[in-house]
Amino acid sequence: MKTKITLLDYGMCNLLNVARAFQHCGAEVVIAEDPATAYNAEKLVVPGVGAFPDSMRMLQLLGFDDVIRQFVITERPFLGICVGMQVLFESSYEFGHTAGLAILPGTVESIPCKTVNGENQRVPHMGWNPLLFPENNLLSWEGTLLQGLKNQESSMYFVHSYAAIPSDVQTRLADVFYGGHNLCAAVQKNNIMATQFHPERSGKLGLDIIRQFITM
Repeated sequence: MKTKITLLDYGMCNLLNVARAFQHCGAEVVIAEDPATAYNAEKLVVPGVGAFPDSMRMLQLLGFDDVIRQFVITERPFLGICVGMQVLFESSYEFGHTAGLAILPGTVESIPCKTVNGENQRVPHMGWNPLLFPENNLLSWEGTLLQGLKNQESSMYFVHSYAAIPSDVQTRLADVFYGGHNLCAAVQKNNIMATQFHPERSGKLGLDIIRQFITM
């Protein structure tokens, strides 16, 4: 029997690529267009592209903001992707200040436009970069969403101008190095998992992450 994965449709993501990736990995995909379908999910995925304020506005307009908060406390597996990760935090400074879902403590702030050496760097951070162990003494991804990946050898596809800064460093699952800055690339707290990168666009290793989530 296939594992059922529910994708949240709140108008801020082309769900086709995400759905295809999960289907390729053997899951049955359900698209949630209403709060009840989302809350009753076996496993819930919230993708997202675009701006944080627009994403929060749509989540609130459709009644998905409270549903996500209620869902995660049931300890069922939850995965946020890109902006779907950022909205888990308390607030963002993209286009002003916008409150987030406040499920995880921390903020979302702009990627520095200069390297640590003071040179100009391109923002958004776009393209392939390897995942790194974060600076919180985490030495293994075994038992996590990133199980089986190797530090500094597992490249993922990123497209973002803002990055989460978790207040609880223990939730920081992986970083990415950009211009000498360590940016948060993934978080995990118990059943709550999220990636700043796009696993559905990250080739074989991205699909391995999706398979790992399906089995959790």
